[in-house]
Amino acid sequence: MASLVRHVTLDCADAYTLASFWAQVVDGRLADDDRPGDPEAVVSSAGVTLLFITVPESKTVKNRVHLDLQPQDRGRDEEVARLLDLGARIVGDLRRPDGTGWVTMADPEGNEFCVERSAAERAATDA
Repeated sequence: MASLVRHVTLDCADAYTLASFWAQVVDGRLADDDRPGDPEAVVSSAGVTLLFITVPESKTVKNRVHLDLQPQDRGRDEEVARLLDLGARIVGDLRRPDGTGWVTMADPEGNEFCVERSAAERAATDA
């Protein structure tokens, strides 16, 4: 039997604060026993479980692994606007005039992730 990915782990400066941000991003929830100042925090959602671990080192280079988000109930551009309101920032805008492409963003600690088109947007342009 093959291995399963139990969760995706992110090193960070403040596990609880960053987990709180990501819980809103993925419509998830923090574990019942997670508290501010804890060295670890877990976010569970329908699509992924994320583990945040506080480490002493700061982020210094581009991520070697990143998350690609596909909005479920809104379009890519609406999702980008929502994430900006939550505290993310745009790192690279690769949207094309024909509606394809993606946006590379960073969470409040600088971890990069991408926002792709929704399934409905893909169906409309790939048909």
